[in-house]
Amino acid sequence: MTDKLETAPTFSLPATQDGEISSDALQGQAYVLFFYPRDDTSGCTKESIAFTGLKPDFDALGVKVIGVSKDSMAKHEKFAAKHALGIPLISDETGTLCEDFGVWKEKSMYGKTYMGIERSTFLIDGTGAIVRAWRKVKVPGHAEEVLDAAKAL
Repeated sequence: MTDKLETAPTFSLPATQDGEISSDALQGQAYVLFFYPRDDTSGCTKESIAFTGLKPDFDALGVKVIGVSKDSMAKHEKFAAKHALGIPLISDETGTLCEDFGVWKEKSMYGKTYMGIERSTFLIDGTGAIVRAWRKVKVPGHAEEVLDAAKAL
């Protein structure tokens, strides 16, 4: 898997709000997939709240915003309720979607290496083409940057 993914991989996974989200159901609609390491951690919470805050702007553009992590549906439901998240969260417990998008990476903290999700975002157009990819995302200002890119679609 290279960082030069051109077309969004196909998927069909459980999600909050919608019950299930699939690439087939999204066909013809632009969407954002933002991958984050874990529910209810500081950066992930800030990022999810930022995207929720901009949801009306994305909706006005016809762009659906979807969060993705390997957390279970139960954790997603709790996280979404706790922070009043207005965006669906996909549960990728098997990690297949993370692998397909190349965001499952070796990471290190305090001298220990482990596998985890590299915070990444993908803007995908109605044909399934990846228009823009952000890797190693820093949360402050990121949702706004993605919105600006979506306005250019």
